[in-house]
Amino acid sequence: MEGLGYMKDLVKLLIDANRAYYEQNIEAISNREYDKLYDELLQLEEETGVRLAGSPTRKVGYEVVSGLKKAAHDTPMLSLDKTKEVEALVAFLKEHEGLLSWKLDGLTIVLRYDGGKLVRALTRGNGHIGEDVTHNARVFTNVPIVVPHKGKFDLRGEAVISIKDFDEINEGGEYKNPRNLCSGAVRQLSSEVAAQRRVQFFAFGLMAPDISFEKKSEQIEWLDSQGFDTAIFAKVSARNVTDAVAGFKARIVYSDLMSDGLVLTYDDIAYSESLGATSKFPRDSIAFKWADELTRTTLLDVEWNTSRTGLVNPVAIFEPVEIEGSVVSRASLHNVSILRGLGLRKGDRISVYKANMIIPQVAENLSLHEERPFPCLPPKNCPVCGGATEIVGEPETLYCTSPSCPAQRVRGLSHFVSRDALNIAGLSEQTLEKFAARGLVTDFTDLFSLEKHREEIIQMEGFGEKSYENLIRSIEAAKDVKLPNFIYALGIRHVGLANAKLLCEHFANAREIATNCACENFMDILTEIKGFGEAISISLHEYFSREENRQRFDRALEILRISSPTPQSRNRPLEGLTFVITGDTTRFKNRKELQNHIESMGGRVTGSVTAKTSFLINNDAHSPSSKNKKAAALNVPVITESDFFAKFF
Repeated sequence: MEGLGYMKDLVKLLIDANRAYYEQNIEAISNREYDKLYDELLQLEEETGVRLAGSPTRKVGYEVVSGLKKAAHDTPMLSLDKTKEVEALVAFLKEHEGLLSWKLDGLTIVLRYDGGKLVRALTRGNGHIGEDVTHNARVFTNVPIVVPHKGKFDLRGEAVISIKDFDEINEGGEYKNPRNLCSGAVRQLSSEVAAQRRVQFFAFGLMAPDISFEKKSEQIEWLDSQGFDTAIFAKVSARNVTDAVAGFKARIVYSDLMSDGLVLTYDDIAYSESLGATSKFPRDSIAFKWADELTRTTLLDVEWNTSRTGLVNPVAIFEPVEIEGSVVSRASLHNVSILRGLGLRKGDRISVYKANMIIPQVAENLSLHEERPFPCLPPKNCPVCGGATEIVGEPETLYCTSPSCPAQRVRGLSHFVSRDALNIAGLSEQTLEKFAARGLVTDFTDLFSLEKHREEIIQMEGFGEKSYENLIRSIEAAKDVKLPNFIYALGIRHVGLANAKLLCEHFANAREIATNCACENFMDILTEIKGFGEAISISLHEYFSREENRQRFDRALEILRISSPTPQSRNRPLEGLTFVITGDTTRFKNRKELQNHIESMGGRVTGSVTAKTSFLINNDAHSPSSKNKKAAALNVPVITESDFFAKFF
C-alpha cells in the first residue's frame, strides 16, 4: 500500500527520538520537526486505515490480567520436519516452486482480526491449546491494531526482540538470549512489560481468510498491504535454492533478528493443502537448520558480573578466535549449573560457536577428563558490594544477598511489588530501575511516598498524568494486604508464600512474628512450626536481627493496613502432605489456582520432586517428563487431578 513503508519509518523515527529525549537527555530532532512528523504520521494513519500498536499517536493504556486463559487453535500448530542438508531442500522441491524465508527464533503467535480490529492473540502452546496474550499483542511495537480489511482472518507469525534491544535490556546478562526474553515478555500478566521490552511481530502465514489466493506469496503481499511486517522471503526452485540458502547465510551477519535457520514451503496453496500432514509435521514445509561452526580455543578465566537484579553471572574469557566472520573472546555461561556441567578450569581447551550464528557460546570442555587443579568456582562475595552470595533454584543461579547492594536493590523492589506479594500494578522491573536510578526509591517503604515526586514522574517516558494517577491508586490499594503476602514480599531467603502462610498461622500478628524471630531462642520457637527446619529458621532470625531490616519493617507497619489470618477450625485433610504440580490443569484455570486450593486444605506445594514429596500431580501421568522420572526413581506416586479429588475429597 502506498505510503505504508514511509509510515513505518516515521513511527520508528519518532519512537527513537522519544527514547533519546527521555532516556538519554538528547534532542535528536527539534520540537518543531517532531510536531511536523507527528502530524504527517497522523494523516497517513487516516489515509491508509492502518494504526500500529507502537505508534506515538496512540495513547497506550497498559492492561493487567489475573491469569493467562487458554484457548484451542482452530488449526493445529504442528512442528516442522528438519534438515541440515541443502540437498534435502532440492529433493523437497522437485519440480515445484517454493518460498524460502528466515526461521525467526522467537515465540510463535496466532493473531485474529475481525471487523478490522485485533481481537485475539494465542501462543503456540502445545500446538492444540495456546495461551491468550491479546493484552500483550496490543502493545507489540509493530502490530496493527486496526487494519483496512474488515473481514475475519487469522495469521501466524513470530514475536521477537531484536538483538540491539536485547543487548540494551540485557546489560547485566541475566537473560540467556532474545528468545527467552521475548517468551517471558509475551507471557507476562502486565502488558507494560511487553511494551518496555519492545517486542516485534513478523507475519509468515495467513489462515482462514475470507478472500481467496492461489499462491502463498500473494498472501504475504496482501499482509504487507494490511500493515504487517512480514518475514523476508525469496521465490526458489530446485535450480536456485542452494544459491538462495547461501545468500541468506551471508546476510545473517548483518541481521538484527535472531534466526536459527530457514523455512521452505511450497508456493502453490492448492498443492500444499492436497499433501495433508503426518501426526507431527505438515508435508508442505521443511525447516533448514544452520550447522554450528565449532572452533577450539583456550579458557583464560571466568569473570563474574552482578546485574541490576542481583543476579551474578559467569562469563567465559578465552583466547580470541574468529567465528562466522568476526573475532570473539568471551561468552556468557548464564548460570552455575552450566559452569558445573562444563567443569571449567583456567587453561582448559574448549570449543566455542555462535548460537544462531550470532551469540557466542561454549559448546564443550575438551580437557574435562584431565587432572587439573583449581576449578572455576562461584565467588562467595558479590563483585559489586562484597556482600555474601547464595546459590538458589534449579538451574542453580548465583545471587548477591546484601539488601544494600546497588544491583540487589531493584530485584528486591521487583519482588516486593509482584503479584503474590503487594501486587502493585504499573511497577515493572524497568520502571523500578528508572525510579532507583533517579533516587526516587531506595527501599520498599519509599514506594508509598512517590506522590512527592509527581512532577518528575509524569515527565518520564511511558508516564503521563493518567499513568501516574493509576500508579498512585494501585499503591494505595496495595496498602490493604494480608499478613502472609506482606511477609512473603520482604524477600526473606527460603520464605516463599507457603512458608509465609505457615508462619502467620503460628503467630497472632506481624510484631509477634518479628519479636519471636529475633529472640535468642528462635530455633526452639520456629522449629515447632510444621515444615520449618534449620535453614528457614536461621534465615528468618538473620533478617529480623538486622537493625536496618527492623526499621524498614516497623515503617511498613505504620503505612500498611495488614490483616492477619483467622484461626482455621475447619477440616484440613491435606495436613502434613507435600505436593508437586506439573503440566497443564483441567479443573483449575492454572497450576497456581490448584496450589492455592491445596494450601487452603493444609497441604504444602513445592517446585521439585524430592524424597519428602507425597504426590506428584500430572494429568499426563505416563509422560516421560523429568519430574515423572524423578518421581518413579523415588517411588513418589504420580496422580492426575481426577485421582487427587477421588483420593482426598
